[in-house]
Amino acid sequence: MSYLFNLFFYDPLYNGLVFLIGALPWADVGIVVILFTCVVKLVLFPLSKKSVLTQIRMKEIQPELDAIKEKYKENKQEQALKVMALYKERKINPFSGILLIFIQIPIIFALYFVFLKGGLPEIKTDLLYSFIKAPSSIDISFLGLLDITQKSYAIAFLAAITQFFQVKFAMPKIKKTNINSNQSSFKDDLAKSMSIQMKYILPVIIFFIARGLPSVVALYWTTSNLFAIGQELYLRQTRNKKA
Repeated sequence: MSYLFNLFFYDPLYNGLVFLIGALPWADVGIVVILFTCVVKLVLFPLSKKSVLTQIRMKEIQPELDAIKEKYKENKQEQALKVMALYKERKINPFSGILLIFIQIPIIFALYFVFLKGGLPEIKTDLLYSFIKAPSSIDISFLGLLDITQKSYAIAFLAAITQFFQVKFAMPKIKKTNINSNQSSFKDDLAKSMSIQMKYILPVIIFFIARGLPSVVALYWTTSNLFAIGQELYLRQTRNKKA
């Protein structure tokens, strides 16, 4: 398993970072990580585009989903069948974003190992591909403000706050129901609970995780979130123009 991790994630990420550091001698490693994150996100764009478009279309059919839930609230089996039929009719796969999440996890671990286990700022030439040259010098800072191999509460906070807005843009709005109403089902309550946890609890978790890791990981996460927000706004605008 470790061989496959190194082959497909650690080694390519390490070589990619070293290549950009050498190609951009004016840039510190923090800037290189931001640029490299954008490159990674662009490579994953076909997958993430599909996921974002699915989220947008889920929001568009939300009124129809609410109508189905209301009409078949006494028959959960029929409700589930009608919901799946609607997904099929609109060609929506509600699970299309799962693969993207699984791909991002090893990327984060790879960045973590690059800066925690060694390889930067000292270059491990034995890990370099034959066409990658080791740079003569490396600035391990970010804008001259901090060492990105060290922990940073500020960058961890940026990771958390951008995570909040990323989820806020991505999550469909949950229909509000009266607390005393009998229309509120367990499934609706679970959906609201999940929405609240994703929007408010997840950023807090991200903050506490990021503050204990090298700030380069939080910098990657922050850049990734900002890219995702920009991507969703762009795809929304493009979709609205086509409509």
